[in-house]
Amino acid sequence: MKTGQILVQMILKQMPYLKKILPIILPFSLTSANDVDNLISNSVQSYGLKQHFTNQWAVQIEGGDPKEADKLAEKYGFINLGPIIPNSEFFLFENRNYRKKSSRKARSIQMSSISREPKVLELEQQIAKKRVKRDFLRAERPSSSLPSEDYFRQLYAERNTIFHDPQQYHRYGDYQDLSNGIDRDILHTRRRYAPPNDPFWKDMWYLHRSEESEGEMDHNVKEAWEMGYTGKGVVVTILDDGLERTHPDIAPNYDPMASYDVNDRDDDPTPRYEYTDENRHGTRCAGEVASIFNNSLCIVGIAFNAKIGGIRMLDGDVTDAVEAASLSHNLHHIDIYSASWGPDDDGRTVDGPATLTKIAFERGITQGRKGRGSIFIWASGNGGKDADSCNCDGYTNSIHTLSISSATEKGNIPWYSEACSSTLATAYSSGATGERMIVTTDLHHSCTKSHTGTSASAPLAAGIAALTLEANPELTWRDLQHIVVRTAKPVNLRAGDWKINGIGRNVSHSFGYGLLDAGAMVKLAKVWQTVPEQRKCRTSYPAPYKTIPHGNRLHLQVYTDGCAGSPEHHVKYLEHVQAIVTLNAPKRGDIQIYLTSPKGTRSTLLAKRSRDTSRTGFRDWAFMTTHNWGETAYGTWTLEIDNDGWDDAELLKWELVMYGTDNRTLN
Repeated sequence: MKTGQILVQMILKQMPYLKKILPIILPFSLTSANDVDNLISNSVQSYGLKQHFTNQWAVQIEGGDPKEADKLAEKYGFINLGPIIPNSEFFLFENRNYRKKSSRKARSIQMSSISREPKVLELEQQIAKKRVKRDFLRAERPSSSLPSEDYFRQLYAERNTIFHDPQQYHRYGDYQDLSNGIDRDILHTRRRYAPPNDPFWKDMWYLHRSEESEGEMDHNVKEAWEMGYTGKGVVVTILDDGLERTHPDIAPNYDPMASYDVNDRDDDPTPRYEYTDENRHGTRCAGEVASIFNNSLCIVGIAFNAKIGGIRMLDGDVTDAVEAASLSHNLHHIDIYSASWGPDDDGRTVDGPATLTKIAFERGITQGRKGRGSIFIWASGNGGKDADSCNCDGYTNSIHTLSISSATEKGNIPWYSEACSSTLATAYSSGATGERMIVTTDLHHSCTKSHTGTSASAPLAAGIAALTLEANPELTWRDLQHIVVRTAKPVNLRAGDWKINGIGRNVSHSFGYGLLDAGAMVKLAKVWQTVPEQRKCRTSYPAPYKTIPHGNRLHLQVYTDGCAGSPEHHVKYLEHVQAIVTLNAPKRGDIQIYLTSPKGTRSTLLAKRSRDTSRTGFRDWAFMTTHNWGETAYGTWTLEIDNDGWDDAELLKWELVMYGTDNRTLN
């Protein structure tokens, strides 16, 4: 330990309260997980704000018997809070004799003893992670153009419903059914489009502006509605900070079976109210998806006949167990999970799903929706101003998620947008000063014209996905991604890196395959034939260890036949491609990585991140690209690694992993 660090430790012993502010005072002095009381960041490959241990443990018990879990918990002084993932071997134990927040991992005879129990396969203390919402909070009030409370009272009195003053709502208020008098099948019976009477409809430029201005693009929702698709029969849940289920523009579509409070472990997802309205994010996202059509309130949801739920999980310690429980909640009932959050978009964090969350994703795509696969839609990130890369976010970088970026009203790349090869498509959101934002519901039964960031784009995509699933409920999670790739529109989206991939599709690191087109997706879904079974082919580089001299580029080539000799692994036509990389670097942000396919399509797997000064490097990090979708796997792949640093870097190993099919899809 350096002299300065010893001095810091001595000061902290005398003034322990300084631990709370030391990372702010000395942000560049604490570069090791051992600097302050051995703060540990678990398996997170990040630099910056550290995480803390909680007083909860994930315990894997052979056989998954709840009675056995209860017995073990009682024997060792724990409380068994129940299964983390339904019908699994993983249980959440809590020990209230330990501090809820600690910089040190718990070590005791008790821990040692329970870990030696024959039925205990794994025991892992849970770590609270930093997770950020992907919008921009400002001290704003709800829109002044919202109708008055007297207006709402009169409206709902006429519909024989009870209106409560917004000030009276609290976390455990009773749900009021506000659906009386609202024709929720209006477009199924009429099947003709007319502008609704919702007061903010005129501000929803991203749904209807193509009618007003020749050459302007929108999400072409009108065409899907005119075909009779409004999300009916589809269930969407918002993974976030809560959902104001009593909001009059949401309540008729609220689905308690798609809702839960993971933070407080109860069935009510209502957000915790406080003076800054910090927990408005989930309610804003939900309104974009499923606000009621033509009810003279706020806005119209893209899938206004879909059911909407909320999982309250961001308003407390976000652990691996919290994420896993949220992603696996009622997976046979919920069709689409929408997430507008992730690891810190600070340009220096590398973080993603931990063990339990990976299991939840895998279970979702194999068992969710009765085997067709849960749809996980993720906001790509807001770290553009810090030169962040969404390929350093293991959620958007996952093959299991449909990663959505943003475009501004004028079709530009937003200042906050992150460019990466894992982004599949784009939805509209906020932009520069003077460009309009997204209109939606807000806390206290209000509306807002100021929803922003990729947070606002992901729910638009969730709503469009709901229309698509209504058109064809048999679509698998991969079918939906195929439909997005085939129907997304690059028109009017301005980026300097548009390229044509090996089978003639336009693709960009900023916009993926382009803007989501609801009408085109619905039309294609109606005639879609399920894609062949997914196959996975792994190819390792034969002599992995390489030095990467500073200021130089390393070229590595590997030939693959797509595992043609192994029928169960044979990949001919590509979907997702990963380069799994382990390397050391004196400054991780100086490393740039590129992957070129046999067809010549070059993906930027990692761009330079000037703020990332970590010496951690990458440990089996799976950089993913969607840019080779539909290309053939056969041939020579080239991995390029640039080292712009002041010292040599080391590539320890890398592996090419290709996902796809052995036969071309019939569509």
